[in-house]
Amino acid sequence: MAIYVLGRIIFGAYFVYSGFNHFKNEKGMTGYAKSKGVPSPRLAVLGTGAMMIVGGLGFLLSMNMEQSAILLLIFLVPTTFMMHAFWKITDPMHKMTEQVNFTKNLALIGALLMML
Repeated sequence: MAIYVLGRIIFGAYFVYSGFNHFKNEKGMTGYAKSKGVPSPRLAVLGTGAMMIVGGLGFLLSMNMEQSAILLLIFLVPTTFMMHAFWKITDPMHKMTEQVNFTKNLALIGALLMML
């Protein structure tokens, strides 16, 4: 049980931290989202930041975890394919970075599906 609680806290904290990062680095992340063709990039950055904070807090505080998992899936699935489409990139270093982020997101999606 203690290991489960620790894992849940780490998992939730990851999303809370990442969500706050969207607000802290809003300008840079908006530029990155714009470069990927995201419509309304600033709104998308702020909206997804809020989704990660709310979803992460659900896991962190063990509240509404099913809804939190669904919220995070709604964020992660399109983001993974839109923002980290490594197969479209020719520069080897950039491609590797996007592939790492893509596979990390796939693992997070898998974890969320298991939690459901």
